[in-house]
Amino acid sequence: MSRFRPGRVIGISVGTLVILAIGVYGPATLLGPLPAAEVALSVPAAAVAASTPALPVAGTSGVLAIAPLEAPADDATAGTDDTAATTTANTAETPALGETPIAVGGGADALPMASAAKIITALVVLDAKPLKLDEPGPAYSLVTADYQDYLDYTAEGARTVIVFSGESWTQREMLQALILGSSNNHADTLARWAFGSVDAYLTAANDWLAANGMPDTTVVDANGLLEGSAGTGADLARLAGLAATNPIVSDIIQNPASALVNQRGVNNTTAYLPEEGITGISRSYTDEGGVCFLFTGTVDAQGKTFTFAGAFIGEPDYDTLTADLTALMASARAGVTELPVLAEGAAYATLTTAWGDSADAVVGTPKTRFGWQAATPGEAEVDIEDVTTGRAGSKVGRVTVDAFGESVSSSLELDSSLTDPGPGWRLLHPVPLISALIAAQ
Repeated sequence: MSRFRPGRVIGISVGTLVILAIGVYGPATLLGPLPAAEVALSVPAAAVAASTPALPVAGTSGVLAIAPLEAPADDATAGTDDTAATTTANTAETPALGETPIAVGGGADALPMASAAKIITALVVLDAKPLKLDEPGPAYSLVTADYQDYLDYTAEGARTVIVFSGESWTQREMLQALILGSSNNHADTLARWAFGSVDAYLTAANDWLAANGMPDTTVVDANGLLEGSAGTGADLARLAGLAATNPIVSDIIQNPASALVNQRGVNNTTAYLPEEGITGISRSYTDEGGVCFLFTGTVDAQGKTFTFAGAFIGEPDYDTLTADLTALMASARAGVTELPVLAEGAAYATLTTAWGDSADAVVGTPKTRFGWQAATPGEAEVDIEDVTTGRAGSKVGRVTVDAFGESVSSSLELDSSLTDPGPGWRLLHPVPLISALIAAQ
């Protein structure tokens, strides 16, 4: 007859639990996944000092990069440009605008823009009635209202290009008179021709401004004679960039017509300081707005070309405009260079494991940009994968920066190895290992 022995039962039970625990604990700790390394983001020092554009203190002004939209470079191609402005429907040869200005100057309030408003008219009309580069466009027979506009603006001393009722003008000829001759009467004519009335044009134009990144600019007329047509330097620098990258507007400016309808001459009002690398887009003066100038500037350096759009609004006189533009171009020539936007070896994150290993996530493939570093690149967007172990050089994520309006990206890699901690650490640290195992389920 056997006896019941409680101690033996307890011993067997405890032993069984120990065996089971060891059976689970061992595999869980020795074979289970390791916890991911903790990530601490970092900001590397700028590789190139900023070179600030010289902009007027008075009025409002801005400059904006214009760059060819290139296909993103593969990470295997070290040291090459990898720039892509966020514009759509561009080919590899189509210039693209920076998202944000290189710099702005003067005040932040919108000021009367004078004939810069005519460039808005040109672009809004072309948006509504596209024109092919090699075509004159549809013809329009001028009516009495068009001739009366010419008489009225001439009497006011405003710029005009002569017209007569019944004359036939093509769309391109009207745009040439508007842009090259800064014709106030052609601004109204184009607005009525394209939209039926100036009021209907104004509704379309203000919608277009908002849709094209110029929220602080408003037009109340088609030609800018009214002070209510006003904009900021940042907005109007973008307007200059849009004009410079529009094939029709650019062609009209680059190949100015000397005569229009019936061999009628037209003076080119846009040209100003070409010897400084400046191409004028709109140059005008009103009592309310002062001297207003939309333009592009071009700098050649290191066998490359950098082009930017600019707007100077509210200059007191042409002597001041000349001095300010000369200073701007001097600062551009000093500031434009090959920029290490994402420098090789620059650390954007530090990865630290639970067992004490540490490595930096660094740029493995440097990315450069030829341009004007007027400020340090924007805040980096860093995407790091979950990493437990890895050899030096292993890709662990990606960094993207807004480099003066253009998105530049490169992969990140470990600068040193993160090694397995070994069985000893695993057996002595069950909590992080079991937590990692549960998280992996």
